[in-house]
Amino acid sequence: HLKEKFVTQGLDSIIRPKPTGKSKRPVIFDGAFEAKLTQLACSEPPEGRTRWTVRLLADKLVELEIVEKISPMTVQRVLKKTNLSLT
Repeated sequence: HLKEKFVTQGLDSIIRPKPTGKSKRPVIFDGAFEAKLTQLACSEPPEGRTRWTVRLLADKLVELEIVEKISPMTVQRVLKKTNLSLT
């Protein structure tokens, strides 16, 4: 790819690549969502449970209509990003 770029666009295109800009994918889970998730994770767990799990949090977020749907893995990634541990 570098050879082709060098031939078609010159040396400057390899040394100083163009900035890629922002992703075209829309942001679904913003700071407000993270705040609601953190608030929920820090609250008392459901009756009969000693702590929240990512699956319980995902189900509760849908139940409270904070999001339409969300996977437990997404909840786990957001919690990791905010340095919040469920243990």
